[in-house]
Amino acid sequence: MADEGAVHVESESSAGKWILLLLAVLYVAGSGYFLFALRGRLDKVNKDLVASNSQILDLSKRIQSAEANDEALAHQVGLTKKELATRSAELQRQQRAAEARLAEQEKQQISAVTGEVAGVKTDVGGVKTDVASTRADLEATKAKLESTIGDLGLQSGLVAKTRDDLEILKHKGDRNYYEFTLIKGAKPQPVSTVSLQLRKVDPKRGKFTLNVTSDDKTIEKKDRNVSEPIQFYTGRDHMLYELVVWSVDKNKASGYLSTPKNAPVPVTASASQ
Repeated sequence: MADEGAVHVESESSAGKWILLLLAVLYVAGSGYFLFALRGRLDKVNKDLVASNSQILDLSKRIQSAEANDEALAHQVGLTKKELATRSAELQRQQRAAEARLAEQEKQQISAVTGEVAGVKTDVGGVKTDVASTRADLEATKAKLESTIGDLGLQSGLVAKTRDDLEILKHKGDRNYYEFTLIKGAKPQPVSTVSLQLRKVDPKRGKFTLNVTSDDKTIEKKDRNVSEPIQFYTGRDHMLYELVVWSVDKNKASGYLSTPKNAPVPVTASASQ
């Protein structure tokens, strides 16, 4: 029995040794792997550090080159770095001031143009008002013109009783108008394509007598009234002419002769269209 116990103890002691040996091997293997990995990391860190140093060195060279260029430029223009910076700031200030002046000038010009446009609009408004007023005056004057029956019993056009009235008729452009002033006792006076001769005048009664020569025939218009349309036919086409005397005195009569637009116009005559 004693021998069996000794053998059992020896077996347990051998097993413990093998376990310790195995643990030692595992520890050594783990330590070696850890050291290998750590060394790899250290190598990578060293490589990164070398690359960073190279980049820093390259950047330093660039900075030095830039500073050298700045110094060279400053030297070429005769300025120090401080003076160059001051000059640059001054140029920027002048540029901003110039831009501000330009903006202000543009603003003033726009304001001036706006004012001129407003003035033109006011002038146009005034002209429109004047035109409207003139039209109103013309309409009022036209209303004063009368249409009546002539001495042949035919409907006459509008009758002008003054030179102003005649100007209205001229602007209408419906007929041709010839003004005349006849002297009592004078020879027949050519007016358009006919001749007129004042034979008698009575200023107090506003009456007159005259001869109308047309187509080699003379017609006496006796004791006619001022502003009375005197009508007669003339020409190959038998056109209706009208004459109106608007004023008379002791030895003369003034008025106008009205002819159709298509009536013959003598070369020497001056018709008012």
